[in-house]
Amino acid sequence: MARKGREAALKRSREKARQERQEAKRERRAERRAENAETEVDEQALMEEYARLAERHEAGEIKTAEYEEERARILEELGIEL
Repeated sequence: MARKGREAALKRSREKARQERQEAKRERRAERRAENAETEVDEQALMEEYARLAERHEAGEIKTAEYEEERARILEELGIEL
């Protein structure tokens, strides 16, 4: 009789640990989704900034040195190596 009680307790313990692992996985997935959503917005904003920079440089509003400096910064933030 004591054996069944111990087995049941072990089973409950394993089930609780399994549920805790599942909850931790759900939380990690939610965090990754939130990070990805933020990254996508940043990438879009940086690409728009780059487009405006290129237009200004083409129109002669900014010097080449300033253009190159800003371009390098934007590409670095995007994770693109030159």
